[in-house]
Amino acid sequence: MMDPGPVLNETPLQRQRPRVATWVGLLIALSSLFLIRQVFRGVSPNPGTATVVVRETLNFVSAGALLVLVRRWERLPLTSIGLGTSVWWKSVLWGVVAMLLCGAAVGLLGMVTTGGGGTASPFDRLPLWVCALIVLRAGIVEEIFFRGYAIERLRMVGAGRFGATAFPLLLFAVGHYAGNWVAVLQAIVLGGILTGLYVWRRDLMANILAHLLVDLVGTGLMLRLFNTVAHRVGTLGALSK
Repeated sequence: MMDPGPVLNETPLQRQRPRVATWVGLLIALSSLFLIRQVFRGVSPNPGTATVVVRETLNFVSAGALLVLVRRWERLPLTSIGLGTSVWWKSVLWGVVAMLLCGAAVGLLGMVTTGGGGTASPFDRLPLWVCALIVLRAGIVEEIFFRGYAIERLRMVGAGRFGATAFPLLLFAVGHYAGNWVAVLQAIVLGGILTGLYVWRRDLMANILAHLLVDLVGTGLMLRLFNTVAHRVGTLGALSK
């Protein structure tokens, strides 16, 4: 499959007259993560495993509903939000490149900022598999919402090139506030890199992979997963002797 041109060039999709379905889709993409989080925060400020699983399941359901809306109500292909627009190896390549750029950016930010006093990380108290679920949701759902759908459809409804990228990025960054504005700054920088990747490549799978890798490394979850696998392999090896 040939790679498409930059998303911000005028396309027939962007020139279509926006329909009710598109406005509903934008409402889902730009608000559902915040609404779900606030509802669950009101129910339980420090949620346990069961509550987190239900919350993340609802986030996945909302993303699934958006994909159904694209196909069934808007009657558009998933390529209209950047899915299936590139061969797999290019998605992997650019996902890894973007992850490395994000890592370098985090390193530079760490040299000029301090962590501050935010809320405790849920990764410190939740089981490993639940942490993996959170990271998976972040990489998939946030990229579908704030990059693939939001950028494409804001252009369709008449937003300018700057607004179609800057507005979702702002919401993405503010959504990472957890009592610490350094996290928001990091989200702006990393989200900006991911936004630039999408605008350039229009390949949502590359974005999803980059986001997953950044979160896996940044939260320390990748190391925990490796250590867990190594420990279980070692245990099985010892038992087989």
